[in-house]
Amino acid sequence: MTAETFTPATTAADVRPPLSPTAARHLATVERIAYGAAGLATAIGPSTDLWQLHAAALGTGAGVLWRLWTRTRDREDDYGPRLLTSCYKALPVLGLSTAYGVALATPGTAWWEIATSTVVAAASAVAVPLTRSRGLRRAADTLPAVVAAQEPAEAPRRDGYEGDLARHWAASPVTGTTSLAHICQYHPGRPDFEAVILAQPGEAVPASLDERAVAAVFDVPQEAVRLAPVPGYGPGRIAVCVAPAEFLARQQHQAPGDQLAALWAAKVSAPKGIAPGVELVDHRIEADRIVMRVEAPDTQLLALPRLPLARALGVEDPELLMIETDGMANGVVTLYREHPLLTVREATADDLRMDRHGRIAIGMRHDGRPARWPLYDPELGALTDLLVGAPGSGKSVTLLTLVAAERINGIVSVVADAQDGMSLPEAEGRVFHFGAGQAESAATLAAYSAVASYRQEVSAANGWGSFTLGAPWQLAILTMDEINRMLAVDSGLPAPFRKWVAGMLGAGQITWRKVGMGVRIAGQSIHLADLGDSEKIRANAKNGSVWLGRVNSSMTRSMASDMTTGTVEITPIPKYFGVTGAAELDAAWSGEEAPTGPVTAGTAWLIQSGQPYLSRVWRAVKGNRTYPSLIGLMESAPLVGFTPQEADVFRRAYDEALTIAVALLEGDEDGGASHATAARPTEQAPDAGPSRVPAPPATARTLPDLVLEALAAGQLRTREIRKAVGAGTDGGPSSGSVDNALQQLQDKGLVVRIAHGVWARADQADPS
Repeated sequence: MTAETFTPATTAADVRPPLSPTAARHLATVERIAYGAAGLATAIGPSTDLWQLHAAALGTGAGVLWRLWTRTRDREDDYGPRLLTSCYKALPVLGLSTAYGVALATPGTAWWEIATSTVVAAASAVAVPLTRSRGLRRAADTLPAVVAAQEPAEAPRRDGYEGDLARHWAASPVTGTTSLAHICQYHPGRPDFEAVILAQPGEAVPASLDERAVAAVFDVPQEAVRLAPVPGYGPGRIAVCVAPAEFLARQQHQAPGDQLAALWAAKVSAPKGIAPGVELVDHRIEADRIVMRVEAPDTQLLALPRLPLARALGVEDPELLMIETDGMANGVVTLYREHPLLTVREATADDLRMDRHGRIAIGMRHDGRPARWPLYDPELGALTDLLVGAPGSGKSVTLLTLVAAERINGIVSVVADAQDGMSLPEAEGRVFHFGAGQAESAATLAAYSAVASYRQEVSAANGWGSFTLGAPWQLAILTMDEINRMLAVDSGLPAPFRKWVAGMLGAGQITWRKVGMGVRIAGQSIHLADLGDSEKIRANAKNGSVWLGRVNSSMTRSMASDMTTGTVEITPIPKYFGVTGAAELDAAWSGEEAPTGPVTAGTAWLIQSGQPYLSRVWRAVKGNRTYPSLIGLMESAPLVGFTPQEADVFRRAYDEALTIAVALLEGDEDGGASHATAARPTEQAPDAGPSRVPAPPATARTLPDLVLEALAAGQLRTREIRKAVGAGTDGGPSSGSVDNALQQLQDKGLVVRIAHGVWARADQADPS
């Protein structure tokens, strides 16, 4: 209710119209003159004998008092206002009449009689109650309307779509004390609208009310919400536009490139995206793929997690998303319609010929370019390669393709297959040397190391500091397959054998490349800690190539952390193309068999210089349990071997090392050193010089061994035995330990007590 709509209960005739300013002034003048005359009469009249004047003065007062009494008896609707105005007008008359009566009743004339009359008359002249009562009566009559006008007006209820929006906003807990005002719907048939978010007076619109929060309030896409300041106002009001219909129409009619840019901005580079600040610099949309050029913000390295990026771009199969970076701020993201490595062709001899950089085409990259594999680096010399893959991953085909490339390029190929030759049977008889078995593989490694030592001796004698291809030696590469069967702790092989093999591999990383002798280490699982000098192998492998095929996720993470810069996420390679985790989940839900697709054999992460990319080796079709095409490539070029001097060193070292390897595998911890030493003079030519076979690691001697060694010269007293084994010296055993060792040897029948405190070996004691 407002003042404009209020209608008083009294009629218009009961409320006198207000006086004009001129009439009010005239009436007040007349009223003041009358009060002056009445005051004069009140001051003089009581002292006269005019009874008529006395009766008039007292009767006027009594009449006015009776009138007021009748007003109190009136109970009409306007009782209050009428009584109020009547009292106001009666005050001058009652005051003067009372003063007149009191003065009349008092004998004589006192000063206060005159003063009282003067004060009442003057106050009445100032108040002019007759004139002012006209305005007082009107104010009283209109008082309810004035009070009603001052009450806070109830907000009018908004109906229709605007009212629904305002109530929906007020009901949401995220909007707080804000309100939605000035709502304007763009079109009656569409939900799009604009409005103003108002905060309470003196407050700002909360920062939490961003596009995401507003989109949640109205359940629309976040991209359909826009916020902006209201021109000319502060933070207490924010303009908002919610246009889901416009957003949908824009999406439907948007060019594919614009849709891609909008998707990248919203899901990837946004502050809450998977890679904040990474901008889409350029893109190219082709029939079978989308190629995107991206760049990281200033002072930051580009790091794009593959799986979260696939999720952000709505890609169900992450294998269709490929990421490559320069290791700094730039990268290329490629999204394929179907897996690009699904089909590859067979290798040709031209593919496997080295270019001027020493590289061959081992297969195909995901973008159709050849996957280059360096067999040799003109600056660094020979290289170290690592290949890891589970059975069926394509590791053997990759190794055979590399062996074929070695023969085509005139490289000396030495192959060691620890799986008794079953992993690489095609290489047997088609390389310079093929070692099949664990002992044979270890002997092959030792013989290869002996040739490297020979080359190093010749290079040192001639002052050569590096290797030159073909002058005087050919490049040589040792391929060691199934290395995990020789080095892994769970292989079950004796620790001295494993330590011997690992020591040769580690030592070779220091000098082999300088004399043109590379090594290719392959296995189903490889832990660098098992390879001897793991730091040197890690560093050399980064200069060569790392082939990471299908292995378990822990091995994938291990290799990724060891061999890459970490700017590209390396994910495990699945067994089948096109079989996603979603398909497996659907099968688990439905209870049906999970679908299968073409196998991913030959697909691998190829890591070079710390940068990984997905590739697949050239296809090889198996026939009669072998690969005829790869055999044909090997036999398309003549077999290359070491020089006669090198071949002689290799053969003699192999024979010697094989004896050591067999002895170590049989548990002989010294590797049959005595037998090998005795045989060496007759096996080697007179000018062969000292053995170049790395010696097996020395086995730590126990205290009983030291005691037996001390007694080898004959019987000794206990104190002499203690002195001989170093008892009481720094790091030596205690006297009690020596006594215990003697007792153990006596229990085993290895020593006997000749007399009190005198001991001898059982095989040397005099039976008499």
